[in-house]
Amino acid sequence: MSNSPFLNSIRTDMRQKGYALKTEKTYLHWIKRFILFHKKRHPQTMGSEEVRLFLSSLANSRHVAINTQKIALNALAFLYNRFLQQPLGDIDYIPASKPRRLPSVISANEVQRILQVMDTRNQVIFALLYGAGLRINECLRLRVKDFDFDNGCITVHDGKGGKSRNSLLPTRLIPVIKQLIEQARLIQQDDNLQGVGPSLPFALDRKYPSAYRQAAWMFVF
Repeated sequence: MSNSPFLNSIRTDMRQKGYALKTEKTYLHWIKRFILFHKKRHPQTMGSEEVRLFLSSLANSRHVAINTQKIALNALAFLYNRFLQQPLGDIDYIPASKPRRLPSVISANEVQRILQVMDTRNQVIFALLYGAGLRINECLRLRVKDFDFDNGCITVHDGKGGKSRNSLLPTRLIPVIKQLIEQARLIQQDDNLQGVGPSLPFALDRKYPSAYRQAAWMFVF
């Protein structure tokens, strides 16, 4: 079903609406599972009852976590309410059960031991995830222009829900990040000699063909 015209049309619609790539992949995954669960029936021929059966099966047969079931519901709500324009209404499905054990949380000493075996690049990524509240995909997409060292902040583009936001940049990370940027600059120089560079958003590469040579567009990590 990976080349399904129906799924491709959903993918196109989500991109036009500005959904994040991770959300797109997640929603398409659950929509595909929903279709397969109902023996490849077209969603237009189904509705609330079929959604109820699918969500209940995730709890009864698959024993998924509460959040997993909610993500599946969000995907199907998008499918029917926004894409097909067939509102689902209330769905009386069997909810997933809450975990019976407390989540384990690593201690500060364990965090320090993890950091000690990481290289500098991964230490900075780890610190930004926990110190600046970034998601891993957001962190790996950061470019030089997204760091404002003077004001101590980071601009995150296309975050959750396709929105951008600012986050605090821990002061102690600034010298190390500047070193990583300098390393990235050397790599960029070699890439530029071969006529290549970082990928650019939207149609920027067509509008400004030489933009990939600018340091501002370099990926830091």
